Amino acid sequence: MHILFVEDEVRLASAIRRVLKEENHVVDWFADGEDGLMQATSEQYDLILLDVMLPSMDGYAITREVRARGDDTPILMLTARDAIADRVKGLDSGADDYLVKPFALEELLARVRALSRRNRPPGADGDGNTLRVGDLQLNLRTREAERDSRKIDLTAREFALLELMMRHPGQVFTRSQLLDRAWSYEITAESNVVDIYIHYLRNKIDREADEKLIKTVRGVGYAIRSG
Repeated sequence: MHILFVEDEVRLASAIRRVLKEENHVVDWFADGEDGLMQATSEQYDLILLDVMLPSMDGYAITREVRARGDDTPILMLTARDAIADRVKGLDSGADDYLVKPFALEELLARVRALSRRNRPPGADGDGNTLRVGDLQLNLRTREAERDSRKIDLTAREFALLELMMRHPGQVFTRSQLLDRAWSYEITAESNVVDIYIHYLRNKIDREADEKLIKTVRGVGYAIRSG
């Protein structure tokens, strides 16, 4: 998933980012409340991990503002406040779950998985394991792709790129966005690696099909959609 993480405790943030990345999530981290809100309202995320006590703007206010804008992205609050009133306030502000510090990282990952299942992407099957766009399907558990009963072998990078696009069918991604989310190491913005991997995917997915699913949006980037 693409996760927005807002937490001002640097050591805790570093530990959480590490375990989330080990689970193949893409994490954007911010330490300031207002910066986190700005990011939440300018980028599409699959999950928001949100500390309550933050510089400039607390987690309750961020959650209320996100919900007021009609954004239903799952929000998991992280806080040292364990009073019932604080938990109720967090949930009433629009959060989906509430985890009290200190917590085991294993429990955090379990909560993240639970919210991921609840927030199934468009085209996912009943248990959230398979993404579909047109006649293309991608099994997230087995990491296998199939189109028109034809098995498609994918490298790890091709899978990451295709999963990202299929989680958001119709959304146009810029090359920079695809670099940030599908590559875990830094590549210069001038690199043509995205175009190369889109070419690989087209050869495997679209070459033998009547309908071409991977679209080029001139001057912007790429999208995947049917019709």
